[in-house]
Amino acid sequence: MEPKDILKNLPEVQSPTEKKLSFNVKLKWTLIVLISFFAMSNVALYGLENNALERFEYLAIIMGTSFGSIISLGIGPIVMSSIILQLLVGSKILDIDTSSVEGKKFFQGLQKLGVFFFIVFEALVYVLMKGLEASPGYTTIVVFQLILGGLAILFMDEVSTKWGFGSGVSLFIAAGVGWRLITATFGFLGPEGNFQPSGKVLVLVMSLMNADSQGAMLAFAAIVATIGLFLFVVWTQSLKIEIPLSYDRIRGYSMKWPLQFFYASVIPVILTGALIANMQLFGGLLQNWLGRPTFFGNIVNGRPVSGFLYWVSSTNVVERIIQGSWEWSLLGQTLGHVAFFMFFSALFSVFWVKTSGMDAGAQADNILKSGLQLPGFRKDKRILESILSRYVMPLTIMGGLAIGFLAAIADILGTIVAGTALLLGIMITFQFYQNIAQQHAMDMNPAMKKMMGV
Repeated sequence: MEPKDILKNLPEVQSPTEKKLSFNVKLKWTLIVLISFFAMSNVALYGLENNALERFEYLAIIMGTSFGSIISLGIGPIVMSSIILQLLVGSKILDIDTSSVEGKKFFQGLQKLGVFFFIVFEALVYVLMKGLEASPGYTTIVVFQLILGGLAILFMDEVSTKWGFGSGVSLFIAAGVGWRLITATFGFLGPEGNFQPSGKVLVLVMSLMNADSQGAMLAFAAIVATIGLFLFVVWTQSLKIEIPLSYDRIRGYSMKWPLQFFYASVIPVILTGALIANMQLFGGLLQNWLGRPTFFGNIVNGRPVSGFLYWVSSTNVVERIIQGSWEWSLLGQTLGHVAFFMFFSALFSVFWVKTSGMDAGAQADNILKSGLQLPGFRKDKRILESILSRYVMPLTIMGGLAIGFLAAIADILGTIVAGTALLLGIMITFQFYQNIAQQHAMDMNPAMKKMMGV
């Protein structure tokens, strides 16, 4: 059997036979996936003795998981496989023509094979490096549970992509962010079930009642930063370039083909956030295993305090200024964090556009298949592609740099939930809303239509 035959016969979720699924069908499968995700995130690993990863709360959000549960691997294997394959294809180490149907299937098959590898690899690393330490005699059982959870996440992602409203990876991140945002804003229960105003809104009220000016300022700054980021991100979704087109068979009718400023969407930030999350997680596991800090830095309570990871991670600058604990070394860390996110977001934007069929050639094909053409030009793919090329790649790079900068600034401002995670949650939710409104304005329930304003 040839390698290509293996890739074609990998297990997968069957695609729907209908060309377009109804709103109710997509809603049903999305809810099934979402409920399953939350249910499994509360299923603790049997045979787990010590969970050294529970302090990595930020990483858990980015990786769409809950450490210590059966889905502790989260979207890590999916994202790592995607990152490595995109780097190999983008640098031409692997020569795969993703613009062709056969090349795209080969790419997707390699990516899934990579996911299977990383599920097994990360499960072994988590347990053997004692991030998730198994009780004596339970090592194999804990690894097996992690592999099962990783496979469940992989196939739930496929179900969501083929039968739901969009990518399961995006759905899991948005779900994790939403759950933590509500808890961090309005939470009132402590670890032992007693009343403890931990949510920022309650903290603000209690601080004002107790005349605690610093506590009130910290809570108020986090709330304002969160609201400000939400409004700014929603506004940026309206930024786009519109290409005027006309119908080739119907004279007098025209339309505009939109090219969003964030052309690669939130994918670059997901990949960049997951990259730094995996580096931090691996650095912590390696330090825990060796018993000493490594090149990645000294990681204390889930946060790097020295080394490479310190200079690309973020600190809540607003909080440090309010508390009067500003240090000039934080300026260097902030610049390193911003530079890291901007560089890798732009890089992953380019790779994603080239490997996912969003380049100028693919856009030209979509326009021509829709029966549209550029007014004043003959109907020729080469002409259309050359004009689109003026916009697609500049938008890809500028949009990647901009969204990387926005994600880094969100981390520094100290929003209620970690800035990058909140940015992803807002953008993913808004895009789900846009996709649903555009694709199902006619077939959704009247009550749902009224609630969504479509």
